[in-house]
Amino acid sequence: MKLYNTLTRKKEEFTPLQGNTARMYSCGPTVYNYAHIGNMRTYVFMDLLRRTLKAEGYKVKGVMNITDVGHLLSDADDGEDKMEKAAREQKKTPLEIAAYYTDVFFKDLARLNIGKPEVTPKATDHIPEMLSMVYDLCEKGYGYETSDGIYYDISRFPDYGSLSGINLEDQQAGARVEVNDEKRNPYDFAIWKKAPKEHIMQWDSRWGMGYPGWHIECSAMSKKYLGEVFDIHTGGVDHIPIHHENEIAQSYGACGKNPAKFWVHGEFMCVDGGKMSKKLGNTYTISQLEEMGYSPMTFRYFCLNTHYRKKLNFTFPAMDGAKVAYERLCEAVLRHKGGTATVDAEKLSAYEKEFREYIADDLNIPGALGVLWTMLKEAPSASVYDLALQMDEVFGLRLKEYVPAEKQVEVPEEITALCEARIAAKKDKNYALADSLRAEITAKGYIVKDTKEGYTVEKA
Repeated sequence: MKLYNTLTRKKEEFTPLQGNTARMYSCGPTVYNYAHIGNMRTYVFMDLLRRTLKAEGYKVKGVMNITDVGHLLSDADDGEDKMEKAAREQKKTPLEIAAYYTDVFFKDLARLNIGKPEVTPKATDHIPEMLSMVYDLCEKGYGYETSDGIYYDISRFPDYGSLSGINLEDQQAGARVEVNDEKRNPYDFAIWKKAPKEHIMQWDSRWGMGYPGWHIECSAMSKKYLGEVFDIHTGGVDHIPIHHENEIAQSYGACGKNPAKFWVHGEFMCVDGGKMSKKLGNTYTISQLEEMGYSPMTFRYFCLNTHYRKKLNFTFPAMDGAKVAYERLCEAVLRHKGGTATVDAEKLSAYEKEFREYIADDLNIPGALGVLWTMLKEAPSASVYDLALQMDEVFGLRLKEYVPAEKQVEVPEEITALCEARIAAKKDKNYALADSLRAEITAKGYIVKDTKEGYTVEKA
């Protein structure tokens, strides 16, 4: 299996550092607002990588942070904390803001069939680990104090810029970073901020009350859960020049090592050929797409048709095309369910081999999808159906759960309530009640079927 490593700017063969487990850290959301579809493309990419690693026979230990403090309006050190700003505008506490948007985020992941990483730590639960790293950096001479915080001295790290390829001398000569006379270098960044009295979230430190810099959070949590050096660090390309560059500098200062062997980044999603941005007002959420008639699986299919390292241009005509194509794909797979034709075993093996070659070549998912489409042209065969579902373990398109339009029904609120009560009873291990509710649902003319994601309902 080969992956493109941003650090070396080439494809490299992937082998876990420890045994058969791929340890992977993924930059998670700052939970101050709804995640938009541009954000979600990055998490679809993360999920495809996790699925492909598993398909290649590796175990995966994934960590994805939840940033609920310390991410300022600028990815550098300017502006106020995004969580504080959202709390003030919505007249809620930062804790309430974080809880609400974290819940929405994980529900969006579930709707997109994105697997939840094994560990999802919150920044506010790991302040001691962050402070420990900040203290360590200061003791080793990488951190220094100013009137507003503790900064990392990038002049102490000669390889700063190795990930993004920036020439620091050229950058500093015409630096656009806001001038701070107390900084030793314009590109020094905050690892701990001193909190003004009105700042809602603050913790005690040897410099008084304060809160962590955004970058130190990921360094501290990745070290805690994955060790000083792990296999893969993922994120969007927007993280390369600042956030991930700073993570490398911090980890090198604290541990003398680059924290990740592979740095793997997903490209931007554009809108109508231009930049997608909350400021420009051209972002959409998964819920908004659903209101427009596009299912989460339609959006996932749309993402899968472009390689993760290429820009993806979102347009509604393109979404219309994805909607039609996804329906046709599901129908083509369903045509093989229970099929009696015999497809030569060597032919099936060739399809599987080609599929695996594509996914192992830096997640060439569009190529792998092409193999599936070609295979589905065979005469209706149960063997083809089984292999298609095996491929879908990587695609994550829920092909097995597809229900043709003519069989889809509007489920009354009464039936939905009974189904939800049944799920709750099963979680409480009250199986007698769950069976009773199933019987009641059946008596009212509906059939409930359990799935990995919950359940489906059909007219009896």
